[in-house]
Amino acid sequence: MDLLEFDFHLPDELIAQEAESTRDAARLMSLDRETGEIAHHRVRNVVDLLKPGDLLVVNDSRVIPARLLGRRDPSGGKVECLLLSRFDETRWDALVHPGQKLREGARAVFEVDDHCLELEVLDCHFHGRRTVRLVALGEDVETAIDAIGHIPLPPYIKRKDQPSDRERYQTVFARMRGSVAAPTAGLHFTPELLTRLSNRGISRQAITLHVGYGTFEPVRVAKVEDHRVAPEHYYVSEETADAVNRALDEGRRIIAVGTTTTRTLEAVARLNGGRLRPGEGQTDLYIHGSFDFKVVGGLLTNFHLPRSSLLLLVAAFSGQERILAAYRQAIARCYRFYSYGDAMLIL
Repeated sequence: MDLLEFDFHLPDELIAQEAESTRDAARLMSLDRETGEIAHHRVRNVVDLLKPGDLLVVNDSRVIPARLLGRRDPSGGKVECLLLSRFDETRWDALVHPGQKLREGARAVFEVDDHCLELEVLDCHFHGRRTVRLVALGEDVETAIDAIGHIPLPPYIKRKDQPSDRERYQTVFARMRGSVAAPTAGLHFTPELLTRLSNRGISRQAITLHVGYGTFEPVRVAKVEDHRVAPEHYYVSEETADAVNRALDEGRRIIAVGTTTTRTLEAVARLNGGRLRPGEGQTDLYIHGSFDFKVVGGLLTNFHLPRSSLLLLVAAFSGQERILAAYRQAIARCYRFYSYGDAMLIL
């Protein structure tokens, strides 16, 4: 399958630069994947689009302020580092800039007030990837990162991060530290909306997938099948596994909130004969083409980049022609795209 089949033109003005003032005020397009019927709502109306007995599964990973801005040591040149994942107490997988100057042995310093992190490049990889050592002076590394780091807004948001992004770029159910990008479909939920869903008989469970480079890495190949997704860490609790298996046994719909939740549910099911089993591990599941979904019966997701692995996933779930037609209508109706944008419910 040619990647160019998943390309489309998106006007710059439709790329959301700010979040809606109220999380559930975002627009919501619904798509029936059997008939192709499209309708238009607000996220707060999702209660009326789901039915009692549906099981909502969310990703409770929490975004860390993983973007570090500092200087090379000793030259003083500007350095930017995006922490992707942690190997152990001191070693991290990271993206650095400028990559050509940060070779093995290079050092950098990141400071804010009395907080200081020192970085050393241990190994070099492709596309600016580095294995780095981080050492905090006088405190633990996570405390220093929280004080020094910036929320890693995606590069298509053309503004500096603001203090409000620390709260707004987290879901209301985020609790497990580890992501470098938000599971953005979950950004639309409020405590009040969750209560309304519960009162309607729609239950909720959580998995954890720490969003890393694998989720947002560009697809750099011409053929869809040749792409690979970098592994990301997941965790499934016994409570969630039991609830999902019970819903499967009873024929109730499982609605995944976001592509990260979808990948986790389907990855664990593939390892266990279509069932969920509690535990943790790494998944590099890449969903595209004629993927056979074992768990997910509905998907709430944002609108994604052209030629991205996320668009390929939603196309696999809804059908390529249906999703591209829906995207054309979203553009014509000026839906807001990407992380701080509007949402789509596919049933």
